[in-house]
Amino acid sequence: MERKIYQELLEWKNTNIDKPLMVIGARQIGKTYIINEFCKKEFEEYIYINLLEQADIVKIFKQEINTQEKFNRMKIYLDKDIDLEKTIIFFDEIQECEEIISALKYFNESSEPFKIICAGSLLGVKIKRMHSSFPVGKVKMINMYPMDFEEFLMANNSKPLIEEIKKSYKTNEPLDLILHKKTLDLYRLYLCVGGMPEAVKNLLSNNKDILKFDSDIITDIYKSYLNDMNKYVSNKFEATKIEAIYKSIPSQLGNISNKFQYGKINSNARKRDYESSLNWLLSSTMVLKCPVLKKPEIPPLGFIVDDNFKLYLSDVGILLKMLEIKYKDIILDNLLLYKGIIAKNYVATHLVASKHSLMYWKSENEAEIDFLIYNDDGIIPIEVKANENVGSKSLKLYMKRYKPKYSIRISSKNFGFENNIKSVPLYATFCIK
Repeated sequence: MERKIYQELLEWKNTNIDKPLMVIGARQIGKTYIINEFCKKEFEEYIYINLLEQADIVKIFKQEINTQEKFNRMKIYLDKDIDLEKTIIFFDEIQECEEIISALKYFNESSEPFKIICAGSLLGVKIKRMHSSFPVGKVKMINMYPMDFEEFLMANNSKPLIEEIKKSYKTNEPLDLILHKKTLDLYRLYLCVGGMPEAVKNLLSNNKDILKFDSDIITDIYKSYLNDMNKYVSNKFEATKIEAIYKSIPSQLGNISNKFQYGKINSNARKRDYESSLNWLLSSTMVLKCPVLKKPEIPPLGFIVDDNFKLYLSDVGILLKMLEIKYKDIILDNLLLYKGIIAKNYVATHLVASKHSLMYWKSENEAEIDFLIYNDDGIIPIEVKANENVGSKSLKLYMKRYKPKYSIRISSKNFGFENNIKSVPLYATFCIK
């Protein structure tokens, strides 16, 4: 399936290929697939090395010899005379060998034309907990996320619809009503399966019939995430705490306080006991952190309150699985409170995929703006509504107090612009750049 990150891979090839590329992202989001496609299409010769399956290469790089000799021995082991001018090497599951991660500095500084790309599961966690030093400044790093709704439409061969959505976003003119309703239905299907490529592929292969969708795919991914929580930890007790935080997130999103509370994990939980475990989850990219903004001033990241935050799951399909919501209740729009919570988690994943830093705003008197983004127009507030009831005292208060150039309201309403508020349908969140 087509992925938008392919363009970033092309940009690396065309502008910065002398610097090894590292793709970071959670398990099962399609890293290996898209990198394989890129390497096969864009280079004359391609060597794929999976360090989970080729443990002897790990052993070679653990030897007490210089990096060039390690590379020479790897060539002998692979029985290949590698033409570096024509060849790209993809080290998959690179987290299995931090010596190769450290060797990326050599590949960058060498006069030889090395072309190296790497990826792996829990790579962000591994980097944070490496015993040797990470080659800072010698590696280009890009983040990859589950498929967003635009990629879902691309997989559904709906590129003409994407163009119409982008046109309406730019002009603020309503999308054709029939197309609007159709795309809202597709949005609800996306909520059911989320952005994991295997899940999307299964839904589309069953003609988008949610009754035929194999929900075990998401269950298995969720279980694999839980299994991963035993890796790169100091002890089993830490793994238990990581899992406890993760499992608490769906209910945390429904907190009356609208923020993450350690006491919701268990009554005795304290920040000092769980901070390291939370950092593990953030490094894994299984969860997304959205801190509160004390003052909506430039630069906004200078005014965040790091101890006051919300946590969102990286994939909305996993959120539905953890909440054990019946798909028919999503399709038939039967939810009340959690309808809005699911919509906000969906928007959070899309803002991050579009390279926005997550943040929200809250006043002293409980007025709250779901998200703020910082773009060429300044700091822009975003209000998320799951239906067409778009009244919001908080947004009015924010606009009156801070006078942003405009505001964005994401809801099930069609495109439009009124009272300095840009109306964006939920399905068009990917357009917010």
